Amino acid sequence: MRLKLLTLALALAATSLPSHGEDLLDAYRDARANDPVLAQADATRLSTGEGVDQARALLLPQVSAGLTFSQTKSDGSQIIEDPNNPGQTINSSGFGHTRTRDISGTLSQSVLDFSKYANLKAAHSAADAQDQTYQAAVQDLYVRVTTAYFTVLTDEDELTFAKANEEAFKRQYDQADQQYKVGIAAVTGSYQAKAAYEAAKAQTIAAQNTLDNDREALSQITGKPTGELKKLRNDLPLDPPTPADPDAWVQTALGSNPSLLAQRDNVETAEHNISSARAGHLPTISANVSYGKSASWYQNADIHSNTPASTTIGLTLSVPIFSGGLVQSQVRQSIYNRDAAQDSLESERRQVKASTLNYYRSVLAGIAQVQSGKASVQSGQEALDATRAGYSVGTQTMTDVLLAIQTLTSSESSYSQARHQFVVNGLLLKQAAGTADYKDIEAINALLQ
Repeated sequence: MRLKLLTLALALAATSLPSHGEDLLDAYRDARANDPVLAQADATRLSTGEGVDQARALLLPQVSAGLTFSQTKSDGSQIIEDPNNPGQTINSSGFGHTRTRDISGTLSQSVLDFSKYANLKAAHSAADAQDQTYQAAVQDLYVRVTTAYFTVLTDEDELTFAKANEEAFKRQYDQADQQYKVGIAAVTGSYQAKAAYEAAKAQTIAAQNTLDNDREALSQITGKPTGELKKLRNDLPLDPPTPADPDAWVQTALGSNPSLLAQRDNVETAEHNISSARAGHLPTISANVSYGKSASWYQNADIHSNTPASTTIGLTLSVPIFSGGLVQSQVRQSIYNRDAAQDSLESERRQVKASTLNYYRSVLAGIAQVQSGKASVQSGQEALDATRAGYSVGTQTMTDVLLAIQTLTSSESSYSQARHQFVVNGLLLKQAAGTADYKDIEAINALLQ
C-alpha cells in the first residue's frame, strides 16, 4: 500500500520532535536578557533621563572654593614697612622668595533665568520621548522574537514537506523505471520522474539551508543556540480581532502607539527649545555670596602680612543687548527643528494608521486563508490518490501524477505559512495599536504543543 504524502510528512515531523522542546516564552526570556537592540534602547533611555538632572542642577545653588599658593622670586631689594613695628622700614634684601596664599569661596543662585526653566521642561519632554521609544522597543522585541520563532517553525515544515516530496518523487521514479525495464511503459515516464526527483532533492537542500539560516537569526536575538521548538497545535483558534471595528483599532493606536507618543513628546521638546532660545533676549538675575582671605610672607624672615577676610553679598542683573545676531539665529533654528518634528509626527501618525488597518485586514484575511488552505490540502491528497489510481490502470500519465504531487506539496506549504502568519499578524495588529504586552506572548505560547 502506498504511503500518502501528507501522512509521510506528518510522520517525518513526528520523528524529529522531542518529548519536550523550547517554547516561545523560553525564547522571549532569553531575548529579554540578551538582546543588544533592547539593551541599547534601555541605555539610551537612561542616558537621556540624566538630562533632567543636569538641567535642574543649573537652577540649584552653585558652590565653589579655591586655594591658591604662589611664590615670587625677587632678584633685588626693596624698602618695605616692618609689619611688627609700624612706622619703621626695613630692606627686604636677603629675605628670599615672597610666598602668598589666597583662600576664596563663592555661592551663586540663579534667581531669574527663563532659558534655564525652558531647558528643564525640554529635558523632561526629551526623557518622556525616550521612555516611549523604549516601550516601542519592548513591543518590537515581542514581535521580533515571535516572528523569528514562527519563521523557524515554517522552515521546519517546509523541510518536512520537501523531504516527503522527495520521497514521493523517488517512489514514482522507481516505479516508472521498473515499468520501463519490464516493457510496460515508455522511457519518457522514467525520464520525467527522474527529473522531478532530482529537482525535489535540490529543494530539500535549499529548505535545509533556509532553516539553518533562520535558526541562526533567532539565536541572534536570544543570544543562545536554537534547540528544538514546540509546534503550533492543529486546533488553532481562528478568532477575529476584538473589537470588530477597524476605526476603534485606529483610535486606540493614535492614543497608545509608543512610537507616535514619542514623536509628540519630540514636538513638545522642540517647543520648549524655542522658548529657551527666545529667552536669550531677556535679562537674568542671580544672587552671589563670595568670601576671600589672603596672607603673604618671606621665605627667610619672620615677616607676615595678613589681609582681613572679606565677604561680599549682591545681586547681578545681566541684560543682553547685542550678540551679533546669535540669538535670532538660534530662535530660527529652533523653529525649523520644531517644524521638522511636527512633520515627523504627521508621518508617524499616517504610518500608524495605515499599519493598524493593514494588520486588521490581514488578520481577517488570514482566517479565510487558513480555512481554504486546510481544504486545499485535503483536496490535494484526494486528487493525488485518484491520480495514482488512474495511473495504475492507464487512464492517467506520469506527468499527471507528478503534477498532483507538486500541487499537494504546494498546498501543504501554503497552509503551514498561513497558520503561522495568522498568529504573527494578530501580534502585529496589537503592536500597531500600542497594546502588545507579555500576556500576548503567553497567549501565543499556549497555542504550542
